[in-house]
Amino acid sequence: MFLLFGTRAAQTLINVVAFVCNVCGVHAEQRVIKRSTKLTLFFIPLITMGSSYVNECTNCGAVTRITGAQARHSLGWSAQRGTGAEDPPRGTGA
Repeated sequence: MFLLFGTRAAQTLINVVAFVCNVCGVHAEQRVIKRSTKLTLFFIPLITMGSSYVNECTNCGAVTRITGAQARHSLGWSAQRGTGAEDPPRGTGA
């Protein structure tokens, strides 16, 4: 019998917030990204083996690890400020 198994890494954009980057010192958008590794069998993802969260600066590209609590806090923070993924799409007025 032949079994084909392995792992697959995936990234999911959680939120986009704007604040001053710790590395470059510029007020720029920061992407909050969830990285997860999944066990695959015949190229079908079965279970998540691990996940982590990172913050990526759109200005300099610096990547900083953050906790899951910080990632969830960014969602509440952006909703409170009226920015980020919760904004409705804006149409063009005539």
